[in-house]
Amino acid sequence: MLNQLTIQNFALVQQLDLELHSGMTAITGETGAGKSIMLDALGLTLGDRADQDVIRAGADRADISASFSIKPADEAHSWLQAHDFPLEGSECILRRVLTRDGRSRAYINGQSASLAELKTLGELLIDIHSQHEHQSLLKVATHQRLLDGFGGLQALAASVQAAAQAIRHYCSALDALKNRSAEDAAQIELLGYQVTELTELNLAEHELPELENEHKLLSHADAALACLQEVTGLCADNEESNLEQMLRRACSVLEALPFQNAQLQEALTMLQAALIQIEEAGSTIHKAASRIEADPQRLEAIDQRLGAIHNLARKHRVPPAELRAHAQALATKLKLLNVGDADIAAREQQLNAMQDDYRQQAAALSAKREKASKQLEKAINGQLAKLGMGSARFQVALNSDAARPPAPGGNEATEFLVSTNPGQPPKPLIKIASGGELSRISLSIQVVIAQTTTIPTLVFDEVDVGIGGSTAKAVGELLQQLGKRGQVLCVTHQAQVAAQAHQHLLVSKMTVKNTTTTSLVALPKAERIREIARMLGGDALTDNSLAHAEELLAS
Repeated sequence: MLNQLTIQNFALVQQLDLELHSGMTAITGETGAGKSIMLDALGLTLGDRADQDVIRAGADRADISASFSIKPADEAHSWLQAHDFPLEGSECILRRVLTRDGRSRAYINGQSASLAELKTLGELLIDIHSQHEHQSLLKVATHQRLLDGFGGLQALAASVQAAAQAIRHYCSALDALKNRSAEDAAQIELLGYQVTELTELNLAEHELPELENEHKLLSHADAALACLQEVTGLCADNEESNLEQMLRRACSVLEALPFQNAQLQEALTMLQAALIQIEEAGSTIHKAASRIEADPQRLEAIDQRLGAIHNLARKHRVPPAELRAHAQALATKLKLLNVGDADIAAREQQLNAMQDDYRQQAAALSAKREKASKQLEKAINGQLAKLGMGSARFQVALNSDAARPPAPGGNEATEFLVSTNPGQPPKPLIKIASGGELSRISLSIQVVIAQTTTIPTLVFDEVDVGIGGSTAKAVGELLQQLGKRGQVLCVTHQAQVAAQAHQHLLVSKMTVKNTTTTSLVALPKAERIREIARMLGGDALTDNSLAHAEELLAS
């Protein structure tokens, strides 16, 4: 539950440290005093959006923090652990800071958080009901959510919704396969032709550079042989004069000198080494020449093969070296597009299985909704009787359509109907003419739904507008009952409602030296009597109004 709310420089509040307790807490004050400021500030810690206008005049920033106590079994506790937020003991602190430059910072237990995270966690800690929910109750889409919440069917409803969405996406993909456009068919035909001609080319890996090297060799075989023969002659084969003979002669002359020294010996060694290299070079060139053979037929075959490769590369507008990779890419693309009948049949079988699963879950949800709707009708009609509408009848209509395709909401649409007078058929809430009747119906629905929630703190913001007397007293009793099982905060104008509270907070506004400040204080019994008397009879307190207030509190 909410233990403490600290507000600094928010709207008309300069500094507020408010300690809250379990049970029902009433928040009252004169019109314009700012009773909703506390809830607005609390909303910021729950992820509501705001601008710099909410920062108190003269301040640079607004700072709001809310401290909650949670239990290990609570969903909020599990959420904090799942999202790696620090958790010490049972305390959870949500904090929001707004600055004049328009920036906003959020924290969960001192760790930076996003507004989405604040909102998600806040929905597990507090449930806020306001008079504006009258409008949301007029929307049929809200009714099914409320029924599922009352019956504890949220998980099953979410599973049905996910199954329906999965079927919708799967059907869309399957239809796309079945209903290929003419452009797709033409593309498949073109790709098939291209892949066929590239497959027939059967270009092997590394074949192109090997063919190009062999082509160069065969194209210049005669010239190469002549050059190699000439070099071989220069090295050794020329009988008249060659390098090998001249080096041998040079070595013999140096060896025959009558004297030797280091320089001459070094020169002799170099000549002897050169002789060895010339002999080896000649042998290598001779072997290379012996392997060169003019082969016109092989050269023609290579010409034709290279011509086919280059022609196909030009046709596909890729370099010849990339033709093999291009062929593989086209084959892969064709395989992805060319889904056969067998694949479509397998996908249809999978779709049938998904639809069977949806139908089973939706049927189970329908049965549970039918049971929950009867319980909800009984509970709300009981509350309407307590609020002076004993002749009214609340009804949940489950409009099913067996022929409709899998829908996110299941097999039926849910709508709340009400008959406010005996003998009249039930009508949609939007057709109720009386605003007072709609207010009481809305409050009955909210109170009943709130009794089934696992959220520890419930907030009711002026939900008792438009009622009074014994009806207001009944509303206060309903909220007090809710307070006995958790924590209820109620902003109210009704003395009969405020008198039922376990704790009473007074909002007041004062102006000192052109500065207006709003404060919120817990009232002791004597001050509480005066406040309830003011709510009963206005600012002029009388003995009768004070006595009436004391009587309300005593009862």
